[in-house]
Amino acid sequence: MQKFIVSSSEEGQTLEKYVRKVLKEAPLSFIYKLFRKKDIKVNGHWQKEKYQVSSGEEISIYINDDQLEEFKKKNKDTTLFNISSWIVYEDKNIIIINKPRGVIVQKDESGSTALDEMVISYLINKGEYNPSKDLGYTPAPTHRLDRNTAGLIIFGKNLPILRYFSKIMQDKSLIEKRYLTLVVGVIKGEGKIDYKLEKNSKNGRVFVSDNGKTALTKYKVVKNLKGYTLLEVQLLTGRTHQIRVHLAAINHPVVGDSKYGNYEINKEIENKYGFKNQFLISYELKFNKLEEPLKYLSNKVFKLSLPDEMNNLLLELEKE
Repeated sequence: MQKFIVSSSEEGQTLEKYVRKVLKEAPLSFIYKLFRKKDIKVNGHWQKEKYQVSSGEEISIYINDDQLEEFKKKNKDTTLFNISSWIVYEDKNIIIINKPRGVIVQKDESGSTALDEMVISYLINKGEYNPSKDLGYTPAPTHRLDRNTAGLIIFGKNLPILRYFSKIMQDKSLIEKRYLTLVVGVIKGEGKIDYKLEKNSKNGRVFVSDNGKTALTKYKVVKNLKGYTLLEVQLLTGRTHQIRVHLAAINHPVVGDSKYGNYEINKEIENKYGFKNQFLISYELKFNKLEEPLKYLSNKVFKLSLPDEMNNLLLELEKE
């Protein structure tokens, strides 16, 4: 059994988040199994995942040293990842990563190595983060990108920055995120999609629902092609799969989207042009008027060029 004492800086976290931090080498499926078996206790009493921990409480986790060492052994290869070529910008507070398509941002039940693990490994190797000493926080992403969505994502390096981002990320006027996507069909001009979205917890799919959460998406046409449109999209809210579900809901699904897209057209694109991926990239981050501790980033813009596979598809479609 492992025992931990909650520090004042950790107070208010959910028990799930706390356990994921202290057992960062363990698979998520194993952690959820511990909760199901009631092998995690607070001051000797079983608590649910969403219980908020308080300073001074004792967290007991029924896992032995051999299990911990086995998890560490399985995860030691993350130190070999070199993400330097993915870094778009870095300073003492943040890292902006150009996430490749297919990489998950945070650990899930698939067992795939996640981007946050790679970033943590990178910072450990640089000597900027020591998990045995910096117990009050873990470097983490400030927002999410789906596995098959490529592009820019921000990581906070320290606790004050992570707290600052948690406060400001809901205000879309402070940090603007723009995406490029190729959709099926021809769209003219610009518009806004205002459909509430709800998530099915059993299958992970998101759907339009009057009972869902407010979701707003802006778009404008970048280029019209024969039967397709390249759009610039801006999120005014940040719901799961928002861009993909909203565009599918107006009958202009994202090219290559295997979950919400058009199967027949995706197959046709793959057979004709060899493109079989999701055409969606977070290509621009714009910081507007920020306050301390990130005031120095005010008015800075970070922008990506399209990956070759996306650019080549556009070139082929322009020939049609």
